[in-house]
Amino acid sequence: MKKIISLLIILVSVCYTAYSQEENGNNEINNNSTMKKRILITYFSATGTTKRAAERIAGITGGDVHEIVPQQIYTDADLNWHNRQSRSSLEMNDETSRPAIKDNNSNISDYDVILIGFPIWWNLPPRIINTFIESHDLKGKNIALFATSGGSSITNSVSQMKKDYPSLDWKEGLLVNNINEKSINSWIEKVSK
Repeated sequence: MKKIISLLIILVSVCYTAYSQEENGNNEINNNSTMKKRILITYFSATGTTKRAAERIAGITGGDVHEIVPQQIYTDADLNWHNRQSRSSLEMNDETSRPAIKDNNSNISDYDVILIGFPIWWNLPPRIINTFIESHDLKGKNIALFATSGGSSITNSVSQMKKDYPSLDWKEGLLVNNINEKSINSWIEKVSK
């Protein structure tokens, strides 16, 4: 009986060690492929939700983080989407609206992959994302959107950005609500190619 128990303990230990090495090997592959490219995680967050998502992605990828800060910060009244005269409602109803950005000095040329995050407003990126894109030379960069949302998918946002900026190299977008690290790693792997 003791021999059987000892044999089972050894077998479990060997399996655990092999599994751990395989997992570490997979992480190294993911890290090596993304390490070759410099990643910038840039985001706009009105309430802090997208900021937390951006920081989580940065923690996983080791990428640099840049916040897109509006020159005029959004108040709760500005974000009241029930009010058709609120600032966010007026901006989203005007396709030409380009809210000013406070500090737009991020050095985009240093990066190969640009991840742009935002909360989805009216099934689209907030207009300040257009301001950011139009303020930088993003040609030759892998660009991917990530978003937070209370109910919308990211599909329409990605389609609209591809339509508005067809010369840019758009990659698959990701809705980051309640997403796990494995899914983020898989997404980073795709958008870094």
